[in-house]
Amino acid sequence: MQGTVKDFDQSTRTGSLLTDDRREVVIEPDSLDGELLMLRLGQRVRFELAEAEGHAVARALRVVTFD
Repeated sequence: MQGTVKDFDQSTRTGSLLTDDRREVVIEPDSLDGELLMLRLGQRVRFELAEAEGHAVARALRVVTFD
């Protein structure tokens, strides 16, 4: 699944993103894949969607790149 970063707090590594169908998904500290440490507002990302405590959460989040 893909979406766009809505907000991100680098110090807590939390935030939210909007999926392409406009659903809001939570970014948790363990959502970031590998060594990804920072996200920018409006950045395109790819992720797996999971459910945690009644809300949608991004898992294995990584930046979309164009090779």
